Amino acid sequence: MGQAREVMDRLTDALTSHPDLKVIAGLYADDAVAFTPDEGEIRGRDGIVEYWRQMTEAVPEATFETLHAYEAGDTAIDEGIFSGRNTGPLQLPNGETLPPTQKEIRIRGVDIATVTDGKIVDYRLYFDEMDFLGQLGLLPEEPA
Repeated sequence: MGQAREVMDRLTDALTSHPDLKVIAGLYADDAVAFTPDEGEIRGRDGIVEYWRQMTEAVPEATFETLHAYEAGDTAIDEGIFSGRNTGPLQLPNGETLPPTQKEIRIRGVDIATVTDGKIVDYRLYFDEMDFLGQLGLLPEEPA
């Protein structure tokens, strides 16, 4: 196992099994960049940690079931299922906060982390945001 795989596994653990924002912060470079479907581009470790704080508060007992895990050079790639119950507030990109829906979610996604000197410098998260919002009951009902 290489450095990228080790860092990605530690990030997954710090986001799910043993949530810890300090560990998460320690895994990102100061000038890291992240791209997510819901927030777009996030520049800097502090902004990325804030993104993860909001997610771990919204779904505090989340799990991640790895379907495929790869490592190519300095990059680790995970495909898996993020699951949990929304028991905390949801932060929207426009700054609004939604109360918890208490709904279960199960979202398939892909994480890609590029690591330099033991720190994530580039992180990309892909998941179907419409599926996520639909499972939370936050989409308008379709006409019959």
